[in-house]
Amino acid sequence: MNSRARLGLCAGLLAVALTSGTIAFGGGRDTPDGGVPAVAPVGLTTGDLDTDVSALQRHLREQPRDFTGWATLGLAYVEQARTGGDPSRYPQAERALKRSLALEPGNDPALAGRAALAAARHDFPGALAHAERALAANPYNERALATRVDALVELGRYDEAAEAADTADARRPGIPVFTRYAYVHELRGDVRTAKRVLKQALASAHTPGDVAYVAGQLGQLAWNQGDHEEALRHFARALAADDTYLPALEGRARAQAAAGQRDEAVRGMEAVVARSPLPGPLVVLGELYEADGDRERAGEQYALVDAWTALARANGVNVDLDTALAAADHGDARTALGAARAEWDRRRTVHTADALAWALHVNGRDEEALPYARRATATGYRNAVFLYHRGMIELGAGEERDAREHLSAALRLNPGFSPLGAHEARAALKDLEADA
Repeated sequence: MNSRARLGLCAGLLAVALTSGTIAFGGGRDTPDGGVPAVAPVGLTTGDLDTDVSALQRHLREQPRDFTGWATLGLAYVEQARTGGDPSRYPQAERALKRSLALEPGNDPALAGRAALAAARHDFPGALAHAERALAANPYNERALATRVDALVELGRYDEAAEAADTADARRPGIPVFTRYAYVHELRGDVRTAKRVLKQALASAHTPGDVAYVAGQLGQLAWNQGDHEEALRHFARALAADDTYLPALEGRARAQAAAGQRDEAVRGMEAVVARSPLPGPLVVLGELYEADGDRERAGEQYALVDAWTALARANGVNVDLDTALAAADHGDARTALGAARAEWDRRRTVHTADALAWALHVNGRDEEALPYARRATATGYRNAVFLYHRGMIELGAGEERDAREHLSAALRLNPGFSPLGAHEARAALKDLEADA
């Protein structure tokens, strides 16, 4: 089969996966791995979401005035969309939550459900407003406390997010709050606290899903700090709890690549992409192929990112951040810049600042990019990609001393942060030393 035919087949499979609800779009968070998990809807008991939804539907046919049941069903639909990537669940969630509020105006489970639904649709101002309404009705609503933190993070209001995380921890300590608390601290450069809180969360995790999630987060934290061996240990624990947990499978493959286990990394990422062809894994797999000199197979992965974003956008998903990041390195520079500007206009976070800076760089506008690159690194968030981007932008702007500092910092922090980016950082530093 030629490359055009393979690409057509893969795009067709993407379309089937999307319409059947098997692609996970993630939670729309400002993090590469999709962020922290949603709070499980209260009242779902079997551990199988589809089974619980069916049971709720039967219950509500018999007890149609159960407003709590309608709120739980609405939240369950949101969770189905989050984990299964089926956007058609969102209108169903909206109808169920509206029914709950019609039966019992102002009930906090339904208001918290509306907050979660708005966040899932990437309406973060709406998510914050609904969360505040829910907390006015019940200051201890775990879903609303968690969603308020998420919304503030996604809006780039990090000081307020830290306060919200402190409030949530005081009111409802537990895994959903612990993981958010940890991430807020990581964003501010406080890795020690983030690690301590995640270990506390892991100690309190009992279900396989919770163990897999928290161990995976510890693995991601270790990866971000360049400790690939520790990352692999945490990903192994996550997969021991749930051997199908995709973030851990992806994280393990990234760590294997960084540790020089290239064949294992390629096989692992191929398995991830076969199940969930999302932009992040597709780009990593493409870069692994490209680093091995297989540009044809690499190009197919990058083209599939375009196929995914087109399908996702057609189904109402905001994919500007994904588009900006993928197109800047492996697509059209003007497309990258347009998408990055659109996302920056919606929300001003460290990730959107980095995306806009890099998009400006690949368009040859390094002077304009510099303030955004500086803003991306201003909170203390330890991210090697951000440091690499800043260093390359400074190099393009003629600020060689700063470029040397930040490119070196990127490689010290995580020498295997990218199959291609790390190589380019080393090459740029070698050129700088030769010119010194």
